Amino acid sequence: MDKRKVIAGMSGGVDSAVCAYLLKEMGYEVIGVTLRTLAMQEGGQSRCCEIDDARSAADAIGIDYYAVSCISEFKEYVTDPFIREYLTGLTPNPCVVCNRAVKWDRMMYTADVMGAGYVATGHYAHVVRKDNGRYCVKTALHADKDQTYMLYRLSQDQLARTLMPLGEYSKDEVRAIALRAGIPVANKPDSQEICFVTDGHYTDFIRDNTDEEIPGEGDFVDEDGKVLGRHKGIFHYTVGQRKGLGLPLGYPAYVKEIDVSKNQIIIGDEASVMTDVIVCDRLNFMGIKGLETGEKVRAMTKIRYRHKAAPSYVEGIDEDHVKITFEEPVKAPSPGQSAVFYDDDACIIGGGVIMR
Repeated sequence: MDKRKVIAGMSGGVDSAVCAYLLKEMGYEVIGVTLRTLAMQEGGQSRCCEIDDARSAADAIGIDYYAVSCISEFKEYVTDPFIREYLTGLTPNPCVVCNRAVKWDRMMYTADVMGAGYVATGHYAHVVRKDNGRYCVKTALHADKDQTYMLYRLSQDQLARTLMPLGEYSKDEVRAIALRAGIPVANKPDSQEICFVTDGHYTDFIRDNTDEEIPGEGDFVDEDGKVLGRHKGIFHYTVGQRKGLGLPLGYPAYVKEIDVSKNQIIIGDEASVMTDVIVCDRLNFMGIKGLETGEKVRAMTKIRYRHKAAPSYVEGIDEDHVKITFEEPVKAPSPGQSAVFYDDDACIIGGGVIMR
């Protein structure tokens, strides 16, 4: 295994292209790889596998390039669970699952086949090794671009062989590097939405890609069960949602809860969606091996990607669950979303999926 050879994931965007360029400038032998994750209708591609742009960037950088199919894995681990969770009233984080189960898994397999010591991505984050010997991801220098939240499920084996050279850079600096290097995607706009929802709304994707029964219309009800109106189907909504409800109640209305068994959306005011305690399952620890039952650690916890991390205590319930208690109530933690907890050095301690 050659420690100077790197498999660089290339999505077709500027970040991954500059990642590959910087590694080549550092003296690594870089091989660009695009993972083809989705076969779109009429020959299109998801925004995570824009092969033509990725190949053009690799040519401009002067590195070998390959496209690798992982369509079946993407369906198994990402899109099928995404659909299933929305249909059962949850709000999933597909990128979190994809990173560990698809992207890193397939890149590391490719690295093994090609004799490469490392894989690399254009995420804005750092990979560090703690004094206790464990690997974790640390927040990027520029907080507005930090992507560590989406990386918390990576394993120790994956992190030990991962390079992330963009952790010290701003987006403007990355684009400037691309322009100086003559990389053709230097001014390509960033992707903002779910990569496989390329046109329309995620609800359209669900309707077009499942044979399961789609939940129909049902009642909006208040916390006492009084009917307030009709909803379009539970998969159109997420806990904490305020916009698009169409309920003229005379006060700001929020989705407090989704009751799948009754096909009801429970509506409350802002105070009703505030809480200071959540429980998580589907845990993954990074900075520590785990938490014993009753063991607590102080942490800064994010309950969604754009949430500002809040002071909290994370306590082990059992091997599969933790309780997170916030110093101040947080707004609308959504079941199915991830809670990610950080230590005082801005390194991920671990994370899990918020339960109902």
